[in-house]
This record gives sequence, structure tokens and C-alpha cells, in this order.
Amino acid sequence: MRQFSIGALAVLIGLTGVVGAVSPAAAQNEIVIGLQCDRTGATQIVGTVLCPGFHDYIALINSKGGVDGHQLKALEIDHEYKVPPAVESYERHKKDGAVTMAIYGTPHIYALAAKLTEDRIPGTSPGFGSAAAADGQRYPYIFPIAATYWSQGAAAVDFVKKQLNGTLKGKKIAYIFFDNPAGREPIEVLEDLATKEGFQLRTFAVPPPGVEMGAQVLDIAQRFKADFVIAHLFGGAPSVSIKELKRVGYPLRKVVSFVWGSAEANIEAGGGFAAAEGYYAMQFAGVGTDYPVLNEIREMYKKQGKPAPKEMASTVFYNRGVLIAALHVEAIRHALKAKPDGKIIGADVKAGFEKISNFTLGGLVPPLKITPADHEGGGLVQIWQVKGGKFEKATDWYAAYTDVVAKHIKKAASK
Repeated sequence: MRQFSIGALAVLIGLTGVVGAVSPAAAQNEIVIGLQCDRTGATQIVGTVLCPGFHDYIALINSKGGVDGHQLKALEIDHEYKVPPAVESYERHKKDGAVTMAIYGTPHIYALAAKLTEDRIPGTSPGFGSAAAADGQRYPYIFPIAATYWSQGAAAVDFVKKQLNGTLKGKKIAYIFFDNPAGREPIEVLEDLATKEGFQLRTFAVPPPGVEMGAQVLDIAQRFKADFVIAHLFGGAPSVSIKELKRVGYPLRKVVSFVWGSAEANIEAGGGFAAAEGYYAMQFAGVGTDYPVLNEIREMYKKQGKPAPKEMASTVFYNRGVLIAALHVEAIRHALKAKPDGKIIGADVKAGFEKISNFTLGGLVPPLKITPADHEGGGLVQIWQVKGGKFEKATDWYAAYTDVVAKHIKKAASK
């Protein structure tokens, strides 16, 4: 397990990180954020891009004087997408004085849910984690702050319905998923919607690490003969699914992926944009390079006499890293309004998250509003399609079957 310290010095020394122990934050005006990452494990395709985006945004804020004069320190630990190191990293971040934590991975948020609440430290799980945590009353210290897997499943079904001329009655939908808690999370919502809409749902589990799925894809295409495929794969698995579906002749325009199979890296590893033509993928942050906050980051590097980091070219995961960091900063900003002396604790930042309203980060996301009751922020997604050698937006921001999702949240709260 490796730990990185990225704080006020990041602007001067670059954003590569230093391996080794990091002493507790001692600077009077310094505020610590705990950042979990996977740079070397099963989902490094995500972490090696998302986490630099997080650090770049923190460096940008520090280059402007911090938040109300308080510098930020983002302490990163690479847990390799393994739960025991994630729990250990949480304890190290807590010891180092973190007042908010960016958790990485669904199994990890499940393992840390009780600790976050007990220690009164907010933890974020954007686009993953426990969908029931959208209920801020039951999970006061967990903030999905982006569409959960329940909301993604609902949006996927709605999108498929529109693609199949407005009706799903009698249709066959395949759900291929990474067989771990994250992959299994949306099944109950999909089953509910299958009953509601009258379609046949069949699930196809892909055992970790997800590098072999030829049998499942063959079953989907030639035996089940699916009318549409909903894919929930991550790490190296999305690219394998693209290759396998292509190999058996299944049209990729009849595939829609959840948010972790939707980046440039997934497409490139799957054979490139030309090979993946037609593939649909969900997003919870904007795609591309033309956003004001990204221009600011490029300008920051230019002032340092450095080129923009190569990670910026992988816009899906990089932009999400920027967004996640910005939400932590926004929560800290609200906390400091209540305590200008800077002596904030986790409970103050938790209240800060719940004051986030009409937050767009210059159009990178739709207007987000987090409340004490709703920690998901509406569950909005966009769907983009691989088209003409690039990602092209296929839908605007939307949420679907919110009544069904709300029913499952309420059901989870009653357990």
C-alpha cells in the first residue's frame, strides 16, 4: 500500500506523489482530505487517471490561496482495490486529521460505512457504492453525490425502451455484470422493472478479474438472442466485452454500459473507437476538454512552464476526478462559512455537503443539490455514444423510474 501527499507544494513539485509515510498535518491553516485510490490493482485503468484529476483540482485551489485562506492537503493511499488496505488507509487518514474522505470502490464503502458514521467523517462514493446510501437520514455520513447503481439501472432500462420504439413488452434484455457487490447491486431494480415493463431479463455474471467472458457473450448473442445488452463491468472487463461482442457479431449499438465502462481507455483497450462504433455509455460528469475548470488547470500548468498532464486526454475519468475533488472543496467551503477559524471537523464538512445547491462546476455537471434527505443529488446521468471516432452526446441529463428507485431506497431503510 502506497501513500502520497499532495498539498500546497504540489504546484511546485508536480503531481507524481512521494512514496512513504506522511506525518500528520500540522500547519495551522491546512485542511486534510483523505483520498483512496487504485493505481496498481484491478481498476488501475480508472485510478491512474481519476486520482490525478483530483490532485490537479486541489492544486488549482491552493494556487489561488486555498479555501478562504486555508490550504488543502489531499493525502492519497493506493489500496489496490483491496478491502483490508482500504480499511487500513481509512485509519491512517483519520490519524492524519482528515475531515472528509474520498472512498474508492463499492466493497470498500460497504466495509467502511459503520466507521464513517461512528467517527462522524463524511465519505463520498460517486457513481458506485451502496445505492441505499442515497437516504441521508439512514446513512448520514455517506454521500453518493452522483447516480447510484440503482439510478443507473433505471436509466439504462429507460434508454433501452426508447431505443426499442417505446415498448419493452416481450423483449429480451441481458445484464452482464462483474460478479462482486458492485455488479450485483442493481439486479433487484432491474428485476422490478422487468416485471413492470414486461420484458425478459437474464443475468450473466462475469467472475473477477473479468478477462474471460466468451461463454457469457456467446450465450447472450446466440442462445438468449438479446434485444439489448446492459453492461456493468469495470477495470479491464469493459474492453473484453467490447471485443467479445464484436467477435460474435453482436451490434454494439444495442449495448449500453454503466458509468465505469465508459471511458476512452475502455474503448482504446477494446480495439479503438472505430472498432467500438455504436457503443453507448453512461456518464455522471461531462466528457471532453472544453470546460472552464479544465482551462484553468491547463493555465495553471502553463504558468509553471509545464505542459498539461497526459491524463487530461482521458477526459471521462479525469473529469470525474476533478468533479469529486470540487465537491469536497465545496463542502469544505460551506463548513468554513460556519467556522471561519478553520477548526472544522467531519461533522462540519458533512453539514457542508448538505448545503451544496445549484452546483455545476461551469457546466461539467447538471445543477447538483444535496440535502440531508437526498445524498445522491437527483441521480442524473447522460448517455454518450461512440460515433465517428469520438464520444458523441446521445441524451441530455435525466433520471428515470425515480418512483421505483425511491421504493427500493425506502425498502432498504426499513430493514
